[in-house]
Amino acid sequence: MIKEIKFTEKAIKQIDQLLSKKDKGSFFRIAIKGGGCSGFQYDFSFDQKQNDDDLKHLNILIDKTSADLLKGSEIDYVEELIGNSFKINNPQSKSSCGCGVSFAL
Repeated sequence: MIKEIKFTEKAIKQIDQLLSKKDKGSFFRIAIKGGGCSGFQYDFSFDQKQNDDDLKHLNILIDKTSADLLKGSEIDYVEELIGNSFKINNPQSKSSCGCGVSFAL
């Protein structure tokens, strides 16, 4: 169970909509990976299986290491003129790049 990460209603609705187009039993995976211009970047993908180190909330999976780096975060889905996207407000992030895709801890 993912306790210390908040998902907005818009984010949950968008995840459900995306998963409705995938095979039954699919999960929405959120992860933090190395890379980007600031050192880390958020990764959103689909997965068919839950790993031993995954934490689960509804149909969302986050590996334990990523969940620790996301502790205290709010995950939202926003619609802007430049496009629609998931936005993560992560209080552990010390800085982010101009495009908002990568961040530093």
